[in-house]
Amino acid sequence: MNRKNLFKKLLPGFLPLFVFIAADEIWGTKTGLIVAIVFGVGQLIFIYFKEKRLDRFTLLDTALIVVMGGISLSFNNDIFFKLKPALIEIILCLILGISVFTPANIMFAMSKRYMGDMQFNRSQEKLMKQSLLLMFIIFSAHTALVIYSAFYMSKEAWAFISGGLFYILFGVYALIEFIRAKIKKKRLLSEEWVPLVDEKGKIIGQAPRSEVHKNKDLLHPVVHLHVINNKKEIYLQKRPMFKDTQPGKWDTAVGGHVSINETIEQALTREVKEEIGIELTNANTFAQYVWKSDVESELVFSFITFNDGPLFPDKKEVDEGKFWTVNEIKKNIGKGIYTPNFENEFEMLLKKILNKKSPQIHR
Repeated sequence: MNRKNLFKKLLPGFLPLFVFIAADEIWGTKTGLIVAIVFGVGQLIFIYFKEKRLDRFTLLDTALIVVMGGISLSFNNDIFFKLKPALIEIILCLILGISVFTPANIMFAMSKRYMGDMQFNRSQEKLMKQSLLLMFIIFSAHTALVIYSAFYMSKEAWAFISGGLFYILFGVYALIEFIRAKIKKKRLLSEEWVPLVDEKGKIIGQAPRSEVHKNKDLLHPVVHLHVINNKKEIYLQKRPMFKDTQPGKWDTAVGGHVSINETIEQALTREVKEEIGIELTNANTFAQYVWKSDVESELVFSFITFNDGPLFPDKKEVDEGKFWTVNEIKKNIGKGIYTPNFENEFEMLLKKILNKKSPQIHR
């Protein structure tokens, strides 16, 4: 659920309390209690006919007004009633705390119910938890203030803290979230964006590069090129330590993302020039498959070319590069020297190309 919808869902539950505070100041406790109860019941009926649901938060608030108001009038002591807003917020803080600090995200489950069939990915869930944590801190502090004001401050101060200050704090929360969203949007606009695709390669959207590297739900296309010389040795590149994924490991000769408005062939040509410094004149399709790691999902378009060198790896893109014999690679498989993706494609190469007497690829 986005922040605007969350605010719209929670706000009606507090309205009977705010109505009581206003009515109490004008007509006194008894009349304020009656007005708040009538308002709460009317609000329940209105929401039910408009949205075909029983608003449980409003029902809880109205019920607590009745209980705490009755206790206050019976004992002729308004301390019970003054503590009612804190009790409501304690319940809210418990829900927020469980959602933030345990796997049982109650708020997430509620938002899925309100948002229907809308799907949330892991990145969105993480952002939601960050927002809920901020709400938990704000409401916990406000609850403590309400309790303190009920015992040690004037009725007017309690009324402001219980009512007006709640709006102010919620406004501060909304402002903080607005600023955070603006900063994130500005950062994302300065990033490289990549297309999102289905498993057949059809473009279905786009996303910043940083997002696809931490969200397994965002399938994006990448290109690989295997360079093999006439000895059937395979050229590998060592990934720089600054890379987002698999830093410091040996990988396919060329690998990179397909950019927005770029074809697979264009991306492959560009990456070859950038990473090994040659003009690609001939490459053959080798494989197309979906590769899922712990952090991302890629639709891999893999190619093969035969080239005896020399190759000119760009030190800004590649730490180093060299040809490896098949036996050298076999000895080091599974030891954390190569990327898991390359080890997967190496098995394909053994079956389709390297174990055959003559390559079925034209130079």
